[in-house]
Amino acid sequence: MESAQSLKIAESNLIERRQALEDWLKSACGLYDISLQPMPGDASLRRYFRLQAQERSFVVMDAPPPQENVRPFAAISRALRGMGLQTPEIFQADNEQGFLLLTDFGDATYLRTLHAGNAGVLYQRALDALAVLQSCRLVSGHAIPPFTADFMWKEWAWHKEWVMEKLLGLALGHAESALDACYRHIVETASAQPQVFMHRDYHSANLMVLESGETGILDFQDAFIGPVTYDLVSLLRDCYIDWPDAQVQTLALCYAEKLQALDATTRVSRQDFLYWFDLMGLQRHLKALLTFARKHVRDHQPRYLEFVPRTMHYLLNVSQRYPELSALHVYLRDTLKPALSKVVKSSRVIK
Repeated sequence: MESAQSLKIAESNLIERRQALEDWLKSACGLYDISLQPMPGDASLRRYFRLQAQERSFVVMDAPPPQENVRPFAAISRALRGMGLQTPEIFQADNEQGFLLLTDFGDATYLRTLHAGNAGVLYQRALDALAVLQSCRLVSGHAIPPFTADFMWKEWAWHKEWVMEKLLGLALGHAESALDACYRHIVETASAQPQVFMHRDYHSANLMVLESGETGILDFQDAFIGPVTYDLVSLLRDCYIDWPDAQVQTLALCYAEKLQALDATTRVSRQDFLYWFDLMGLQRHLKALLTFARKHVRDHQPRYLEFVPRTMHYLLNVSQRYPELSALHVYLRDTLKPALSKVVKSSRVIK
């Protein structure tokens, strides 16, 4: 009963929000004869619409406050566009209501467009753009927070809460201290890397193939100053699409050489850079699991569970390489993978 009432309230709020958005488009943007089509969203509370109005096409972001805030998106977009990167132009903004009227980059995401024949070219373009993005040092009107060790520990605590407890109903027990020791090593390795502008979700669903041949960049509002390999591993060990490990390592090392040529990072050996890359991936993919679990448990969006098997594959494949992470590998192999497999299988049956 309570759940049904909550759903009714949520539906009513969405209707009111949609009406407020349409009123804003007419009164503030001067757009009439509006046709709004919902677009695929991300793992946040933001919603996106394609707007056809007066023979033009736009994208509208609906980011409801106080949970969401459009100011970081606007400030970062201006800064990156000023560096020559392709981010959406903001035609109109209402910071208080959380509405933005943006460039429509189309539907050709990397996720939809990538295949074996074009992967080399598209990834090189994405890496070229990433090298520029990571050189960003100042965003007017918005202070970019640091991706600190404390924040990484929070994400580990959230992993335990949402994956182990709320999704799987499991307790770590005596294994917890050994796992914490592994995670401490991951955090220390990440903290020791050069710290740069970090998109935080630089992957195939947030990159666009533009008609100009350039790479469009979306969803950067949660940027940090953080480890140099974070966005690289987000791109190359993507939770939504995967490539042979040899190809991934080649691209990672090509990027390391690019950075060193630009003097954008300290000079390290190929082996050390790949070590940074591997361990950063473990931190990110453990975080991805908590995101998928939270979307399923809290937000009733089981579709994110379809990305769990690929994410688990990355975690198992990397953790088995390093003896210092053996406790983590055993946890992933013997506890997490079997339990998550049951949940994923169950969600498919329900569909």
